[in-house]
Amino acid sequence: MNPYIIKLLIPITFIISFIIVFFSIPTILRVAHSKNLFDEPNKRSIHKTRVPTLGGLAIFIGFMFTYSLFIDIFEFTQIPYLISALLIIFGIGIKDDILVTAPLVKLIGQIIAAFIIVGPGEIRITDFQGFFGLQPTEMGSVIFSMIFVVFIINGFNLIDGVDGLAALTGVITIFSFSIWFYINDSFHIPILCATLSGGLLAFSYFNVFSANQKIFMGDTGSLMIGLLMAVVSIKFIEFNKPINHSALTHTMMSAPSVAAGILIVPIIDTLRVFFLRLSKGLSPFTADKNHIHHRLLTLGFSHLQISAIIGGVNIFFVLLSYYLRNLGTLKLMLLLLLLGILVSYFPSWAIIYKMKKINKQKRKRQKV
Repeated sequence: MNPYIIKLLIPITFIISFIIVFFSIPTILRVAHSKNLFDEPNKRSIHKTRVPTLGGLAIFIGFMFTYSLFIDIFEFTQIPYLISALLIIFGIGIKDDILVTAPLVKLIGQIIAAFIIVGPGEIRITDFQGFFGLQPTEMGSVIFSMIFVVFIINGFNLIDGVDGLAALTGVITIFSFSIWFYINDSFHIPILCATLSGGLLAFSYFNVFSANQKIFMGDTGSLMIGLLMAVVSIKFIEFNKPINHSALTHTMMSAPSVAAGILIVPIIDTLRVFFLRLSKGLSPFTADKNHIHHRLLTLGFSHLQISAIIGGVNIFFVLLSYYLRNLGTLKLMLLLLLLGILVSYFPSWAIIYKMKKINKQKRKRQKV
């Protein structure tokens, strides 16, 4: 197909996905209200009112319908495996949003989806591109890639804690990957990006700005975003292998680290909370309020402000990663992780400073 026509599909798929999600959410809301399908507030909840959690259903429908219209354009034999994995993720996500699914069952479902992608789908990391001089064996590649996929899926699931955050992070992440494919005249991932982004932005209107038709994406949405981000990041790393450089207009020497920089928000937040939970002798999957967005809430920021702050930090890391894309995989990875960990603790340090200031003022008043 003519490359100009393929480029035209990018805005077309965005518009189609946006329209489907935008007009399907009111119907889903009516069903949720009639069947009493709400997320009930509890001691862990940030929200104080009953809100439907089926926004992910609309995102899934918009993405699958739009993406399926145009998949024949690409000779991408891995698409059936991607769709199969998405259906599994959709199944465990929608069950959890309606009935609640045991964490172990969710994890097993994620592992099965990851195996389909990495095993028969052969979407896997086969080259560490200079990381400690290591190269994975075939079995090592499968195991590492499956762990990576499950980790990223959970990462996006965990950051879905305030309005707009998971959707905004998803849009920033997939756009940041897609721009590199686009400038190298590869248009499959940009079309996938437009399809997902259209749905996420339509959902965000109801999630962030609508007072009377508020909805959450639930696990259906966050798990789906995580799986797609994992797949796109693996394709990005493999696309930039040194062996492919001769066929690319623009090249980089540190693709795995650039991918980590683009995914810095779910990576750092997940590593941080897992470490905190394990240090307390708890399961890493134990729910708590130690996420970065919880710290920012404690500081008094609104949901929209938190999403904007974290989104701004994400964009900074994306730009830094691309600017230093030839620094070397190990050097850039260490720099990004150290800087990411440092930035992630700013809210905690700000809370400590704020509490000290409050206590100091209390002591002054007591003396008076």
